[in-house]
Amino acid sequence: MQQQDLIARARTWLAEDPDPETRAELAALIEGERLDELAARFSGTLQFGTAGLRGELGAGPMRMNRAVVIRAAAGLAAYLRAQGHGEYAPHPKSSGLVVIGYDARYKSADFARDTAAVMVAAGLRAAVLPRPLPTPVLAFAIRELGAVAGVEVTASHNPPRDNGYKVYLGDGSQIVPPADVEIAAEIAAIRSLYDVPLAEAGWATLGDEVLNAYLARTDAVLTEGSPRTAEVVYTAMHGVGKDVLLAAFARAGFPTPVLVAEQAEPDPAFPTVAFPNPEEPGAMDLSFATARRAAPDLIIANDPDADRCAVAVPDSSAAAGWRMLRGDEVGALLAAHLVRSGARGTFAESIVSSSLLGRIADAAGLPYEETLTGFKWIARVEGLRYGYEEALGYCVDPDGVRDKDGITAALLVTELASVLKEEGRELTDLLDDLALEHGLHATDQLSVRVDDLGVIAEALRTLREQPPTELAGLRVTSAEDLSEGSAKLPPTDGLRYYLDGEFTARVIVRPSGTEPKLKCYLEVVVPVTGADGLPAARARAADLLAALKRDFATAAGL
Repeated sequence: MQQQDLIARARTWLAEDPDPETRAELAALIEGERLDELAARFSGTLQFGTAGLRGELGAGPMRMNRAVVIRAAAGLAAYLRAQGHGEYAPHPKSSGLVVIGYDARYKSADFARDTAAVMVAAGLRAAVLPRPLPTPVLAFAIRELGAVAGVEVTASHNPPRDNGYKVYLGDGSQIVPPADVEIAAEIAAIRSLYDVPLAEAGWATLGDEVLNAYLARTDAVLTEGSPRTAEVVYTAMHGVGKDVLLAAFARAGFPTPVLVAEQAEPDPAFPTVAFPNPEEPGAMDLSFATARRAAPDLIIANDPDADRCAVAVPDSSAAAGWRMLRGDEVGALLAAHLVRSGARGTFAESIVSSSLLGRIADAAGLPYEETLTGFKWIARVEGLRYGYEEALGYCVDPDGVRDKDGITAALLVTELASVLKEEGRELTDLLDDLALEHGLHATDQLSVRVDDLGVIAEALRTLREQPPTELAGLRVTSAEDLSEGSAKLPPTDGLRYYLDGEFTARVIVRPSGTEPKLKCYLEVVVPVTGADGLPAARARAADLLAALKRDFATAAGL
């Protein structure tokens, strides 16, 4: 883009920007002729897709700001009108309620209010949750209130500088194609922000009735009369989970969790963590320190919007005295607990999650399905009873919340810990049982964060043109290009390899849908003969995973 065109485009955007903060920011960039920075902000637009929008806060179409959000809301409103919702629909079939929730990040409340103003001006009804609340409360509210759509303003576990915009339709699930493409087309059709009317009033601010209904629903995930004795240390990771989780635990009759005080209250700066994600190195350090003082049975962590749930257990061999369970381990534990509790229905997971879930479901005589990554797919599985994905997401009450829910998952894993405690056992003992019954399913991930998205494209191109034939001494028996789709899976950008030899293994590589990362998901399955064989099996699995990481990084040119 020529300098003159770049400055002209920035001035046009500046004239329309409704936010004094981003106007001042952009005016300073223009006045200072910060051409590199302007080019980065005006090189395109944030793309609306099945993850909605997510990006760094700031001025311009490549950043998250009020102007971008107003356009997104207007596009969603136009899509809903085209579907027959709202006063101005061509053939109205409903008055079109849109429920809006938000987290405690910078600008989240502003983005929620702007969305409500757009919806009302477009002839739809809007209701905003009463304060920053967990994402699963919004997902629940959509169906509870009979809404035609929902919006959650959140960047989940992204860094402090980010925010996002997640869209659900009336079934309570996140959007999937073709809705995302149709909404994106409506957004692209907006020529000027002057063309988008904003109501000054007319939307409802909800009270606590929806939250109370959600909390009442959380009782459904537990077995009546089950033990409720496990002691928990809990961190909200500077997010919005604390009050809702404490209320849910109190209703259920569990001991009051010990809070990680430094991370208990919402803080958009996330001052104690580099990334507010329990999976990131160092994020759980304060939790481990609190647990060493409180000596609980387990640690539970939510991410900032409380749709994910992390679990840590005592481990004398770990430097901190505690070990984070992998998402696949928690996924298997919850599945085993549900089977033991008599659950019926389909168990489902994303393709990047451990194949152990399929073994558990098969042994229990339950249907099992694999989906593409994301709960927008998992939640749509017919007859779903339980779904999970390895990135700490668990749907344990699909009739209540058709999305991952870190609050109900925390309740269920604490119930399981209580049951095992009454038996004189721990969560790790149940993991041992599953390994003995189904083989040790060990998983790991190679995750490469990039500044240049071209690195990801080049790695995938290399793998497609020169596919590996052997990894970690195991023969690659099949290589599947997921972009071609199949009878069971829609197309998605990624590759899947199955390996065989002394042991079996699987590798899946795909770009992250929410962060600038290339993610490689690794699994090895090592048979175990007797409890005495578990240590050797674990050591062998660790060696294989390390070799897979090394060999696959080389094959991808990383």
